[in-house]
Amino acid sequence: MDTSTESILKQIGEMALGCGFTHIGELDVATINVRSEVRDACTANRCRSFDKNWACPPACGSLEECEKRIRQYKTGIILQTTGNLNNSLDWKSMTRIGQEHKTHLKSFQEQMESFVIPEPTADPDRPWLLLGAGGCKNCEECTYPQSPCRFPEKMVISMEAMGIYVSEFCKANNIPYYYGPNTLTYIGCVLI
Repeated sequence: MDTSTESILKQIGEMALGCGFTHIGELDVATINVRSEVRDACTANRCRSFDKNWACPPACGSLEECEKRIRQYKTGIILQTTGNLNNSLDWKSMTRIGQEHKTHLKSFQEQMESFVIPEPTADPDRPWLLLGAGGCKNCEECTYPQSPCRFPEKMVISMEAMGIYVSEFCKANNIPYYYGPNTLTYIGCVLI
């Protein structure tokens, strides 16, 4: 990695911590394995967004399309929000931590919009890709499939929708996925 890339990653990492993320780590896009079994879990529809949201399958593209999109980038930053639970069934805290993570992602995304990445990229209009946890919730009700997305530039696709097995991804990039009993971590990343 050249010094300009290191400098950019350092600046982005500092920006991420300033947005409230509790942990960050550099990532190598080559460590991302797009896996069909992860995408297949989306069809179970536990989050109730499958085939109902532009940022979820099938609307976010086939696995091949997702992998092609990921491979346009080389590096990036893992973004984590970790919080404490009263016990393993503390749904209220789980929801709160998830909302905090979405708030951090939104703030980070707004700052990335004005961040200049000087190196040439595969897509000069979008030299970075933000991935989150869970489906996009920018709108109270998604327009899918009747109308185009209202805010495609603000859409955040989940890592799982892209086929990324998140715990494996964290391990491959030397950042913890689990921070101990009665903790929960939501994970996203920005690819550059």
